[in-house]
Amino acid sequence: MPSAKKNERYLITVEARFEAAHHLRSYYGKPEPLHGHSWRVEAKIESRKLDREAISVDYVKVRKRLEGLAQKLDYGFINRIPPFDRLNPTSENIAKWFYEKLSEESLPISARLKEITLWEGPFHSLTYRTD
Repeated sequence: MPSAKKNERYLITVEARFEAAHHLRSYYGKPEPLHGHSWRVEAKIESRKLDREAISVDYVKVRKRLEGLAQKLDYGFINRIPPFDRLNPTSENIAKWFYEKLSEESLPISARLKEITLWEGPFHSLTYRTD
């Protein structure tokens, strides 16, 4: 198995896209109008080791997991999809949901999810991470 130097790190990025509508329940004191976005979600995963094939984390496996989560929201009204039927569907809450759900998936022992970036269209994004 190839070994990495002590301070080496590999960071992969995978993304998924989905189309969905939402409205914030409280936007400065009042409900926001219903609207949709072409969303993009990026996951960054860090690893310190390589496997026998010199791969840190398999892009294909992680992308499939991320796409599976995005499918739960795709072409939906996010406000009606748990947990957003109770939580305000802000970018912050949606990014945290992706982070928590993807963290539940099994990654190689040497890898960890570093952050999720959620794009609400081409110009606005939010990144969620824990330290």
